[in-house]
Parts: sequence; structure tokens; C-alpha cells
Amino acid sequence: MAEKNKTTSEKTANKKKQKGVSRLYKIENDKISRLRPTCERCGSGYFMANHKTRYTCGHCGFTRYKQNK
Repeated sequence: MAEKNKTTSEKTANKKKQKGVSRLYKIENDKISRLRPTCERCGSGYFMANHKTRYTCGHCGFTRYKQNK
């Protein structure tokens, strides 16, 4: 039974996405760029969540819809 749980946890560990602040930034040629927009109401310290059709601030609830291309 323990072996079965071990293999299951190994499978889920491989599927987990990278967590933390490093996921919000991209480093290219000694320059740092933000991957997500910041909230217009809260300021530069609050990133907005990325959804299919919109960006949403988890702190104040501000929503900005994405442009259709």
C-alpha cells in the first residue's frame, strides 16, 4: 500500500507547476520583465491573476478584460 501512494505522489510532483515569485518575472539579457500586469488601483506590488478572458486583482477585485485579436 505504501508503494502505491509513493508512485502516486511522484506522479503529482511531476505535474505540479513552478510556484513563487520567480514565476511572475522573466530574465533576458540581464533585464527583468514582468509577465503579468500590476493592479491599477493597488499599485506596483500587486500582480493580477491571469484568466482566459480577463485579468483580476485578488486584493481589491479590479477586473480588466483582454482585447480580442
